[in-house]
Amino acid sequence: MPAIDELIAELSRLPGIGRKTAQRLTYHLLKSSPAEARRLAGALVRVATEVRACTRCGNLSDRDPCEYCRDPRRSTDQLCVVEEASDIAAIEKSGNYRGTYHVLGGRLSPLDGIGPEQLNISPLLERLRDGVRELIIATNPSVEGEATATYLHRIVVPIESVRVTRLARGLPVGGDLEYADGVTIAEAFAGRREM
Repeated sequence: MPAIDELIAELSRLPGIGRKTAQRLTYHLLKSSPAEARRLAGALVRVATEVRACTRCGNLSDRDPCEYCRDPRRSTDQLCVVEEASDIAAIEKSGNYRGTYHVLGGRLSPLDGIGPEQLNISPLLERLRDGVRELIIATNPSVEGEATATYLHRIVVPIESVRVTRLARGLPVGGDLEYADGVTIAEAFAGRREM
């Protein structure tokens, strides 16, 4: 059945979706009403045709500038740099940050051929000269994320008016020490604070 096989193949190309999950999703869609399948197809088409990177920050949005860049209540003197647009949603869930964002579009990874030229760094440097007082580096705590944070720190330090900070790392709430790796425990010790 070529149509079913084609859908399974396309779904299995999505991150985190293996062939078995793609197969389950396909058969779920086949059991659904045609109206439900059309709604899903319409949403996919709208995302593909209407969502673009914000020309100011790189966030994905159906409007330009995006909702965060347009919001006059957001502080423009704080700029949080993230690897991907999806990282913004995680930060926003906390409800603690009211500054603006800048999306790099990835992280440094020489083994994958990703250097500074492939990232959204030049516009970041331009934005830092527009009254930003603090750059918050929120790259992932991976080897590549750390390399990216170190690189950004090195190129931003000469801009004396900008303070460079990094998100704290450590033990998650509800986590057990016995299951934490050594690097996480070391970071938790280094970031400890008065009670």
